[in-house]
Amino acid sequence: MSVTIQVNGKTHKVDADGDTPLLWVLRDLLDMKGTKFGCGMAVCGACTVHLDGKPTRACVTPLSAVGKAKITTIEAIGQTAIGKKVQEAWLQVDVLQCGYCQAGQIMAATALLQSVPKPTDADIDAAMSGNLCRCATYPRIRAAIKQAAGLPTTDSRES
Repeated sequence: MSVTIQVNGKTHKVDADGDTPLLWVLRDLLDMKGTKFGCGMAVCGACTVHLDGKPTRACVTPLSAVGKAKITTIEAIGQTAIGKKVQEAWLQVDVLQCGYCQAGQIMAATALLQSVPKPTDADIDAAMSGNLCRCATYPRIRAAIKQAAGLPTTDSRES
């Protein structure tokens, strides 16, 4: 079945069944490899994308559920003002270790700052709780989010 979707500001016509997970449409049909497969059960957050600005797990979102929603992936998040600040903060704070979860982390952090420009620690915990990092860079993730929001931070490497 042929479906038209909007990804990163561009229209794409894809040939896939409606029950195909959005993750596989992005990775296999559109060759956008930034969104990662982690668990396949919406538990780890590695596959987080935005549907109309809302963080969504692409691994469990069927193509049929996308409709006319605008999809944003890690490949284009830096084109938004907040996404660019988040990516810059990620680099400045040196968040990355293995990096596997980081696309999903950045997508979740950007969605948080779009809805709560000056988040508290509790806001950050709530927004990021479904994104797992096996390298445990959580203190640096928090510091990067605060830096992107223009909030005071401490050196997360001391944590």
